[in-house]
Parts: sequence; C-alpha cells; structure tokens
Amino acid sequence: MTITMYGITNCDTIKKARTWLESHDVAYRFHDYRVEGLEAERLDGWSGKVGWEILLNKASTTFRELSDRDKTSLDGKKAKALMLAKPTMIKRPVLDLGDRILVGFKPDVYQQAVGGLKQV
Repeated sequence: MTITMYGITNCDTIKKARTWLESHDVAYRFHDYRVEGLEAERLDGWSGKVGWEILLNKASTTFRELSDRDKTSLDGKKAKALMLAKPTMIKRPVLDLGDRILVGFKPDVYQQAVGGLKQV
C-alpha cells in the first residue's frame, strides 16, 4: 500500500503527523500542495469519501480572511473552488490510504489505520 500525506510543509499538525509516521516506521510520500498543486479530480475524490464540510477548514487563517460574501452560502461547488484557489483552506493533513482517507491528525486514529504497517 502506498500512503501519501497531503499538506503544507510548515504546518505544525503536519509536522506532528510526519513525526508519528516516521517514529512508527510507516513509509509514506509527502505531497506539499502549496508547491506541487492539487488536482480538481483528487479534491473531488476526497469530497466523495468524507464530504467537503470535513475538508474545508473554517478555522484556518486563510478562510477567516475571506470576505463575508465568500464565506456565506457555501456549497460543494463553492467550497471546491475556494480550496483549489487557496489549498491552505484544506484541513491538514489528508492521509491517502488508497481505499480511504484520514483528515486531520489524531494518534489513536493513525495507530488503528496504519500502526501495523512497516517500512519496506
């Protein structure tokens, strides 16, 4: 199984999640979507798995700095456009396990999902 973590390098939560994976010898690839971008199809896939409401981080500085007009009447289409324009509004990290994704970082959830995987 190929695990990919999506996020931005300087995020504290990303740093904690990466440290957890590395300390548990879990192999993964890191994708910095600020540098490498994020395809609309991938965001659609994530939204289909967990819903845009989970992915859109309304507590982020980027979201809070939006105009009131941009923050109101949110729906999937509008949220997708916002997240593609400013990926820092996506809750981090997104851990792609292939058949499912984990959004955010909680050590107990990571342990249950990938704790048994070892680097090869």
